[in-house]
Amino acid sequence: MAKRSEKSTITAEINVKPQTKGLGRLSQALIEQGVVSEASLQRASDIQSREPRNAKRKLIDILIDDLKVDRHLIFLEISKLYGFPSIDLTPEKVPRERIDLIKEIVLNMPDDVSNDLLKNKVLPYQWHHYKKNVLVLVTGDPTNQDLYSAARKLDIADIDVAYAPLEDIENLIHEIFHSNNEFLQKIFDEAEEIEVFDDDKKQVDEDQLDAEINKSRLVNLVEGMLVESVRRGASDIHVIPKDSNQTDIFFRIDGKLIHWYTQSEIKPEALIAVVKDRAVNIDRFDRSIAQDGYIQRKIDNFYIRFRVSVIPIVGIEFDRKFESVVIRILDDRKVITDLGKIGLQDQALSDFSKAIEQPQGMIILTGPTGSGKSTTLVAALSHVMDPSKNVLTVEEPVEYLIGGARQVKLNPKLDFDGALRSILRHDPDIVMVGEIRDLKSAEIAISLANTGHLAFSTLHTNDAPSAISRLYMLGVEPFLIANAINLVMAQRLVRQLCENCKRPVDEPNADQLLRMNFAKEEIARTQFFEPVGCDDCFDGYRGRVAISEALLFDREMRKLILAAKSDIDEDGIRTMAANKGMLSLRDSGKMRIIAGLTTMDEIISATVEG
Repeated sequence: MAKRSEKSTITAEINVKPQTKGLGRLSQALIEQGVVSEASLQRASDIQSREPRNAKRKLIDILIDDLKVDRHLIFLEISKLYGFPSIDLTPEKVPRERIDLIKEIVLNMPDDVSNDLLKNKVLPYQWHHYKKNVLVLVTGDPTNQDLYSAARKLDIADIDVAYAPLEDIENLIHEIFHSNNEFLQKIFDEAEEIEVFDDDKKQVDEDQLDAEINKSRLVNLVEGMLVESVRRGASDIHVIPKDSNQTDIFFRIDGKLIHWYTQSEIKPEALIAVVKDRAVNIDRFDRSIAQDGYIQRKIDNFYIRFRVSVIPIVGIEFDRKFESVVIRILDDRKVITDLGKIGLQDQALSDFSKAIEQPQGMIILTGPTGSGKSTTLVAALSHVMDPSKNVLTVEEPVEYLIGGARQVKLNPKLDFDGALRSILRHDPDIVMVGEIRDLKSAEIAISLANTGHLAFSTLHTNDAPSAISRLYMLGVEPFLIANAINLVMAQRLVRQLCENCKRPVDEPNADQLLRMNFAKEEIARTQFFEPVGCDDCFDGYRGRVAISEALLFDREMRKLILAAKSDIDEDGIRTMAANKGMLSLRDSGKMRIIAGLTTMDEIISATVEG
């Protein structure tokens, strides 16, 4: 493992100015691995040379901040080059015993030292297995000099440094040390009665109403709900009014709605009013229309965006004006920029990479809401983006902020179709169209793909071959489909078994497995597992894993579609693709079962038989 004595050598190396000849070891490694180009290194050096002497940044900071080079790829190369081991801190790889050990190490440190380390996103991970009194520190930046300064204050023999992606370290720090929810604590600490919003009072003073709502415990409940949803890794919050003055709150975690809290003895209108009052672009007093807005909060030192959707619904008490609220949680820390971390299986990853690395053409992702399409698109864009390309996105609404892309902001004067037409005049190289909704959006997206651009979009179909039929049904001609598209990929997310508590199945249901295309010999040699449930998971599952169906358009596939003319042969397309190695969604799920990652029930619920 790398020690503090190597710090000066590494720091000097990462600041070396690239020249045409004699590149430093790190610069050469970054170029050879395709992380950066020599031109980008020279450009970073030029930027550095123009900065004031007392404020010069490191070259790697310029590459990351100004030229939008993937931070993880840079520091991964630094780790390889200088012998820093890499540690996997993704949630499924960090057992409860490790979390307890990290807590113990930190709590036994002086407060100023532990605060310095955590502030710098450095995690005391373990005591060295073979060296007495040597502490292993995990960091997202082994070149950070503050790390070594803080470590010197410890009464230990030495430190060893290991690397992990910064976002993984941040997530683990949040999980371990930010578990207390101050808003929810206030609810239990306070003794006053909850203020009830009386909707029957027609002449209400709005200032008085604001004062009553803001001093009530409902405010703490709503704020606590936002904080808790982020810390539990939820994707959505559902606020559902019930009869008899009761409101249920659910979190969607790993694709399933899980009951979190029930607020009773208060009108649902009051709780909904507090939510609406905290959202931008939503009128609290209009309860007869659908409304969309947003909330932004700084939670655990990170800005989180919440997209709020409000729709009127009917209850048993017909005269009550009930509303349902769904809040989508947009946490940019969950954005995956490394295509290898999406979890595609080998053939799908190979075909997908081949398709997006073409200079032009269209890539379409299909699947229902919540199937991971946006995550895959962001990773794909990150893979092909560089400062020499103009990347534009048109989404409604924008979900994740993509560094290096120009994300078009829609408004009442610029609708989706207008934005699509405008980007044709905005000199794009790569375009992401959030969704193909109709013939207009399909025609513009395909026009981009056929005129030298790389285009990404999504479509709602059950599988990859049916996307071709869907485009034809919209009115797109087969010859345009055949020539424009590089790949269509259908995707689903299924819950992954908790590694801490999953249990082997002694007698699996052979009949169901046979219907899932398992051969008898596969059933005999496969160890199947079932969920159990423990403190680290929800009902035996923790996290999700992707299953995918990647349909690559090669010469033979294009000929088949052209020959079909108006009669799209989906079965013929499936057969040809399968013969070339494409896994169907169900077969992709079968491979996840064989790997012990999920269950038959999960795959059956996410796919159709075929």
